[in-house]
Amino acid sequence: MSLMKSISGIRGVVGDSFTPDLITKVGMAFAKHIGGGKVIVGRDSRITGQQIAQCFESVLSLCGCQVIDIGVVPTPTVQIMVEHTKAKGGVVISASHNPIQWNAFKLINTTGSFFGPDEMNAFLKLVDAITPFGAQWNHIKPVMCDSSAANIHIEKVLAAIDVAAIKKKKFTVVLDSVNGAGSLITQQLLKKLGCKVFPIHCDMSTGTFPRGAEPVAKNLKALSQAVKKHKADIGFAQDPDADRLAIVNEKGNPIGEELTVTVAAMRVLENKKGPVVVNMSTTKAIEDVAAQFGAPVYRSKVGEIHVVEAMKKYKAVIGGEGNGGVIAPEVHYGRDSLVGIAYCLELMAHHNKPISQIVATMPAYYMHKDTMNIGSGFDPVTIAQKIKEQYAGEVINTLDGIRIDFVQHDAFKGGWVHLRPSNTEPIFRIIAEGKSKKQCQAIVDTLKTLK
Repeated sequence: MSLMKSISGIRGVVGDSFTPDLITKVGMAFAKHIGGGKVIVGRDSRITGQQIAQCFESVLSLCGCQVIDIGVVPTPTVQIMVEHTKAKGGVVISASHNPIQWNAFKLINTTGSFFGPDEMNAFLKLVDAITPFGAQWNHIKPVMCDSSAANIHIEKVLAAIDVAAIKKKKFTVVLDSVNGAGSLITQQLLKKLGCKVFPIHCDMSTGTFPRGAEPVAKNLKALSQAVKKHKADIGFAQDPDADRLAIVNEKGNPIGEELTVTVAAMRVLENKKGPVVVNMSTTKAIEDVAAQFGAPVYRSKVGEIHVVEAMKKYKAVIGGEGNGGVIAPEVHYGRDSLVGIAYCLELMAHHNKPISQIVATMPAYYMHKDTMNIGSGFDPVTIAQKIKEQYAGEVINTLDGIRIDFVQHDAFKGGWVHLRPSNTEPIFRIIAEGKSKKQCQAIVDTLKTLK
């Protein structure tokens, strides 16, 4: 199986493409890239993480870096600690929502943000060209461990919300952390918010995931049942590295990970004015909510770093992605499920309403995700041009693939579709949203015929 190298990091199947040789090369390249100095390393709970971390940290140390191991923590915790300690960089050892046999390196620069496209491209070239080197024996520093990271992260989240209002409500919460990095830290946060917590799938010691790793509706049956069993006010689900969040309402129904950032935006915009930034594939509901507060919405390319860069450019007060990623600048520039949880509980407390009633005030949309096989003989640029010509009267955005917002088409009006060519397969990835399932499916079916 081939190694996947992209702006999201370097990932592969352990023992296949993700090997000790790769770990060594990436470690040497990272040490050279940052020029030595302090490096924060954290990981998720998957079974291969500890061995990879030990190998990787040893290489960094032998190449002259001061390594600070913060253990099994969410990805955003590593980002926060890079900023907090003024480190030269950080590395998260996590394949995020990929299956258990995968692992990955997610690379963070000194700002606490992931490498951007230019920095990542330069780094990947360095990995391929790296020649063995090491620090002099008397310049090698021992790997240090720091157990304060979780508390530092939690305190930053608490500082951004109305803790007293949430405590007063004494919410009952069910938490499904898929046995991942969010298992302990999220319970600690919830208890500091005065919540009664019923954890499921929160045993990090197993090194395995008891359900599908992504926090999507089909993987949340146990959470839904637990919410109903405990008569909970809400259920929260995370992915293995706890940067994504899905919400299950008090009736045991998932509201859809697309609405996580919309819920967070509603709470933030009630408190402060400013722009919102989301990616091109995020639900249109975000515009509807932002319009209530007179807030402009800007869209970026798909990918956390692209959202972050746009948030900084437009001075956004909230941002994120429709896969359950919430980015709050007042905490840090990175997707963070703990922030999403805090904003959601704060919204419920201030409105004195269950989450189902709050979501019911938002316009209902239906989303469908699919792929369009274009075959090896077809040019994606030619197909894209054909699509643009076919829908020339609609609102078309080509920042990242093609997004069409239908404003004239009788059958599709009010809906949109986003098509992005895959970097690894002869396909277009399609995400469409409409006012009904029928409209949404019709948009997808029609676009798939345009080859």
